[in-house]
Amino acid sequence: MADAFPYAELGELISPRSESVVLPFRAGAAISKGDPVYLSGDGEVSPATSPQNCIGIALESCDAGGYVPVCVIGVVKVKAGAPIARGQAVYGADSTKRILPLDDQAVNEGGSATYTIYYSRRLGFALDSFSAADDLGRILVVK
Repeated sequence: MADAFPYAELGELISPRSESVVLPFRAGAAISKGDPVYLSGDGEVSPATSPQNCIGIALESCDAGGYVPVCVIGVVKVKAGAPIARGQAVYGADSTKRILPLDDQAVNEGGSATYTIYYSRRLGFALDSFSAADDLGRILVVK
């Protein structure tokens, strides 16, 4: 497992708090620091264990029913679930709560093909290259 940013731990906010947006949410389930989380209810988040429209990254561990700070804009250290190129859009998550690359979709504007663009699926952008699953590095969360 490679660590592109060894100066911080998983789930640590790297951007200055004054330049980040961190919101409190009630935990709908147990959450670990560094988990990508999605809105599972009004004012409530749960850890993503499959592709979700994640809202951000949990900055602390929390039991169900407690409150957890979530970075919705800022730089956070995460774990990759697959290789991710620096600058590539990312989303959450796989079954073990890791960040995944969000690939561009081919669009056929002149034909009859239909397609879906996952605007709400994007969680942010990779700031480091992740060469394999379980690599650690930074993403810019821009939900």
